[in-house]
Amino acid sequence: MKVAIYTLGCKVNQYETQAMEQALRARGHEVVPFSQAADAYVVNTCSVTAVSDQKSRQVIHRARRTHPGAVVAVCGCYSQTHADEARRLDADLIAGTGDRMAFLDLLEETVRERRRLESIGDSLRRRDFEVLPPGGMGERTRAMLKVEDGCVNFCSYCIIPYARGPVRSAPLETAADQARQLAGAGYREIVLTGIEISSWGRDFRDGRTLIDLMEAVCAAVPDLRIRLGSLEPRTITEDFCRRASALPNLCPQFHLSLQSGCDETLQRMNRKYDTARYAHSVALLNQYFDRPAITTDLITGFPGETEAEFAQTLRFLEQCGFAQMHIFPYSVRPGTPAADMEQVPKAVKEERAARASETAARLRRKYLEGCVGQVYPVLFEQPRDGAFFGHAPNYMEVLAPGEGLHNAIRSVRITGTDGQALHGEILEETV
Repeated sequence: MKVAIYTLGCKVNQYETQAMEQALRARGHEVVPFSQAADAYVVNTCSVTAVSDQKSRQVIHRARRTHPGAVVAVCGCYSQTHADEARRLDADLIAGTGDRMAFLDLLEETVRERRRLESIGDSLRRRDFEVLPPGGMGERTRAMLKVEDGCVNFCSYCIIPYARGPVRSAPLETAADQARQLAGAGYREIVLTGIEISSWGRDFRDGRTLIDLMEAVCAAVPDLRIRLGSLEPRTITEDFCRRASALPNLCPQFHLSLQSGCDETLQRMNRKYDTARYAHSVALLNQYFDRPAITTDLITGFPGETEAEFAQTLRFLEQCGFAQMHIFPYSVRPGTPAADMEQVPKAVKEERAARASETAARLRRKYLEGCVGQVYPVLFEQPRDGAFFGHAPNYMEVLAPGEGLHNAIRSVRITGTDGQALHGEILEETV
């Protein structure tokens, strides 16, 4: 059969879609673009915000309207947490966030027998990590390796713990073996991803933590770059930095989720750290790594946020000196405690997001300007604007003159920046 998959949301969803696509091809099926004719249309949904819910509904509705004779199947966080809504959208197969291979079994059955099926388990009762085939982002350049699922932080604005369930970790040996598989397939960089990778190993209850996994994966593929997904700030300890800085193939980019630079706001968010602990993490990274790129997420206009609290956040952003920031006006997520708090007007949320973005742009330019004159090994990916585009180990975008550089690593001297990317010249032919 022909199957088309539309993916919404995070890198974990992207990873799981790639795994399903690999499995479908292994079963003899053809995976086609979502815009083409297919026997089945799968929507891998997201529910991180109300806007994500809306987008998920729109894609499901469009698939049903555009392809009335095909099977429409739904999986992911939205159908896990909003099964009743998914049913009203007239989907033929509804599943949640668990057991992707069993979902494919049901998909085959739905297409074969033309009858409606549903399989949504209790996410909070899950205890096993589902090992899926590792996947790539682009053709043999960067691959994702899912090493963890689930979250137990229960931030007041987030529904994901209910959608994904408790923490489940990939066995260390499995992760290392899958990294070797990716190396054998020609990838040059691996991104360790998960719902909350800082919690890796918590379910093993044997004292192992994320740094143990990092050491094992880095040792398994010494010629590949290893990059980390988003980290909880408390992951960064003296021991973590000492051991991480000894890994020569670990990329010095650390995405520490912030959300707010005001302690009172962080308390309402039910975050497990304060600004002092966050600042300590930043200081440790700067102590152990040479100009690491510290990146983050920020929510503006969280319920109850005053102008004074937002001003504290702006000052804290300056203190941390982020290399890059993702900024979002708060979006109400029904079903979470924050949805029942006193809301900030939409115009205020958006105005604060704009002001924070101005700060972020200035900090990014400052970081990029500090890269000028440096030499970085750049992993090139694709042509862009008459040059070739790639990423330095610190994940800054680099453009340099050249041809045929896809999946090649070259030493590049940085000669300038436009405030968004670095520009440079290649110094040598091979790395």
